[in-house]
Amino acid sequence: MAPKTIQPEGWAPALGYANGMLMEDGTLHIAGQIGWNAQKVFERHDFVGQMEQTLENIAAIVRAAGGDVGDIGRLTWFVKDKAEYMAHQREIGEAYRRVLGRHFPAMSLIIIKDLVEDEALLEIEATAFVKPKG
Repeated sequence: MAPKTIQPEGWAPALGYANGMLMEDGTLHIAGQIGWNAQKVFERHDFVGQMEQTLENIAAIVRAAGGDVGDIGRLTWFVKDKAEYMAHQREIGEAYRRVLGRHFPAMSLIIIKDLVEDEALLEIEATAFVKPKG
């Protein structure tokens, strides 16, 4: 079986990449997500707001593949401003728990110079395992 492209219903199409690729064994690779909505519009312009939207996007992809947020095994964060991240630890934790609850997968956080989308303040990619049906 070839990998299956995962695209949540109603989302604007990804261009040049897939939002998610579900492998035959149930491994779900989720492309780096940023803080825009399903129509690729930034409604939130602050770090915490974009982070919450980014996690919501990841959760939507996992659910579109038939899983749930507890199936996420890894998150890799790419953050443009370390000081901004450090200044909002409490709010980041609150927003994180609103989306992922108390599920804490393996995580890395990398400080980077820039992202392709100028408005994006961070990007998060993920790996999940969605138990194959049948």
